[in-house]
Formats: sequence, structure tokens, C-alpha cells
Amino acid sequence: MRRFTAVVPIAIAAMLATAACGSDDGDNQAADDGPVSLTVATFGEFGYKELYDEYMKLHPNVKITERITKTEDHHKNLAAHLATNTGAADIEALEEGWIGQFTAQPSKFVDLTEYGANDIKAQWPEWKWNVGASKDGKVIGLGTDAGGMAMCYRSDLFKKAGLPTDRAEVSKLWPTWEQYIETGKKFEAAKVAGAHFFDGPTVMYRSILGQAPVGLYDGDNVVVDSNPDVKKAFDLSAQAVTSGLSARAEAWTPAWNAGFAKGTFATLACPSWMMAYIQTQAKDASGKWDIADVPGGGGNWGGSWLTVPKQGKHTKAAYELAKWLTAPEQEVKVFQKYGNFPSTLTLYEDPAIKDFVNPYFNNAPVGQIFSKSVTTMKPQYLGPKAGDINTQIINGLTRIEQGKQTPDQSWQQVLTDVKALL
Repeated sequence: MRRFTAVVPIAIAAMLATAACGSDDGDNQAADDGPVSLTVATFGEFGYKELYDEYMKLHPNVKITERITKTEDHHKNLAAHLATNTGAADIEALEEGWIGQFTAQPSKFVDLTEYGANDIKAQWPEWKWNVGASKDGKVIGLGTDAGGMAMCYRSDLFKKAGLPTDRAEVSKLWPTWEQYIETGKKFEAAKVAGAHFFDGPTVMYRSILGQAPVGLYDGDNVVVDSNPDVKKAFDLSAQAVTSGLSARAEAWTPAWNAGFAKGTFATLACPSWMMAYIQTQAKDASGKWDIADVPGGGGNWGGSWLTVPKQGKHTKAAYELAKWLTAPEQEVKVFQKYGNFPSTLTLYEDPAIKDFVNPYFNNAPVGQIFSKSVTTMKPQYLGPKAGDINTQIINGLTRIEQGKQTPDQSWQQVLTDVKALL
């Protein structure tokens, strides 16, 4: 993962170090007229490196440092920083599965409407804006990308397995997840050297769950034990594992990253932001990846928000950067270079999005694919424990993959572990 680290003149090092670490007394507006150091904490691939460079050219007094961490660790670290009121970045990204934990504590963040965020509210779908707000209406986050769903696949590996390679024909293989698993069995029967059908259960589980009208929460109630769609996502993912389809590459680990480059798995459920991750990890695989319809049709997984913790020293400057990064002009640039699909309503009919094809993915019409997916999605309510609950479910699937438990045994432990969180 890339880090962009600013060089700070020695004469102002002490002042800028204080700005980067944050403080208890909120925004020091006077300092914003002089040198300002801002730290942005993210996860995965937001595609912001070139934008940081551009912003610093536009604002020579601003120096930006990016801090990138694994998704789960990022959110756990932020929770600790908020609890101790120290250590948070000036801008903290929040992922869809974790944001409910933080909108439940709005006093720790700047209400962005105080800096004029209501003036740009029309950029986003109502659901995207609302998810970034607390129950009492305090807006803590500006939307970056939106999830949308598709299925990324390696056409070269499909060819070796004797399967169709054209994206329209591939889509016909798996209108349902059950048929996706059956296709996987055919792929495995072909014994393609060094490759399995899919990466592992994490991404599959999250994708299936994201297609359900109700997920882990129904209102304020956790319904893991009573919602059949949660159990369905678990069972189908477990079935894919026990059928021998998995490359056993745990998501967001070095083995997973290496798997992209080596071609050790042929399919990967693909929210729009996953395109950026694939292109970063498998730079030499351009034209080998393609994009088809996701089994089950539609769905949503992911999308993020940029927030400004109150403990930062330059909260107004941080808001201005977050506002600029999430503006339509910047979201188009990120989409065209990295694939993260914008959450900006006004862009969905813009030819820069609608007509865009991605040469890395064999010129797949990604603008059309994800525009359709995003405009038809119905986002789930994600409560404050959603991230931790998903972690326990994924841990259960990992135990199955490692042969430590049967699916039934693992599910019973999942229920116990989830209950312990509440």
C-alpha cells in the first residue's frame, strides 16, 4: 500500500506535528492562514495520491500525509483514538460496514453542516447523505464512492477451463449463487494449474448479504439469529468452501494480494471499489480480467465517507480538503483511473461516467455496469455493531475453511460470539 509523506520545514516542525496529532481545543483558524499539515487516514485504495499532489499545488501552505491501514484495524484504531481523545487523523475515512459505530457518537466529530455542508447536500442520493448522519441529524461524513456489485473474472483462466469468456455468456452461467457454485465445480474439474475458482469466503459472504433487503439489523435490533438471509449468505459461502472451490486466500492479507498477481483465483465478487484494488495488486494482468453480472443481481457492498474528528487542530482546513476530494470533478478522476464508482448523483448521466470503458478490464463498460447497479440499490440499515458482527461471521467461515469446524458447529459458535458483542 502506498503512503504519501510530506516534507516539513524544520522551522515549523513542532507546530505541524501538533496539527497532525490533533488537539482537544478544536479548530485553530488563525493557524490555517499559515502552514497547515493534514493527515488523512484511509484503508484499501481510495485513489487519492494524485489528488493530494494537485490539492497541495492549489494550496501551497497545505501539506498532506496519508495513513493507510487494513480496514478492520483502521476502524479499531479510530475507536481507540476517539476514546482517548488523541491520535486521530485530521480526516478519517469510514467504511459502510463500520460507520454506524461512529454515527452513534457524533460528539466526537465535527458536524459538517457547521462548515456549510448543507450547501452541497444535493450532490448525493438521500440514502448516502443520511447514512453519514447521526440519529439527531448531525452530519459527520461526506460520501466518497458507492458500492454497486458485479463479478470480476479472469478470462484467460476461464478459457483454460473450457468455460465461456465473453462477459454476456459468462453472466448467463450464474443467475443465482447456487449456479455460481455449480460453475465453480466445473472450473475445478478442469484442474487449471495453480488456480482455484474463487479467493475465499469473505468477499462472497459480504456480497450475498449485501443483496438482502434486511441484513444484520432490522431497525435497532440485531437479527443475525432470525434473519434467513444472513444464514443464507453464510451457508452459500460455506458450501463454496466445502466444495473445494476456494484458493484459501484470506481477504486483505499478503497472500490475497499475491493471489491477484499470480492468478491463483479466477473469480471475485466485485463491488466497484474492488476494481481499484485489482488494478493496484495485479498491474501486469491488464486485459486478463473482465466483468460480468453478479449472481443474484444487484446489491451493495461498501462505499465510504470522509469525516473530521473534533480533536483535530485544523478542522476547517480538513473539511475543505474533504469537500474538495468528494466533489464531482475529483470523483470522475478517481473513477477513470482507479474504478471507485462515485456516489455523486449528477455524474450518473455524465458521458465521462456513463460511456467510460476500462481498458484494464478488457474494455468492460464499467460506467454502464455500475451506474445501473448503484441507481437500483436499496441500502441496508447498518447499526453500530455491524462491523464487529461481520468479523465474527467471517471468523466462522474461516474456521470452516481451515477444517477446524463443520458449518453447523461454526454457525452455532457465530451465534454465541455475536451475542457476546451485544
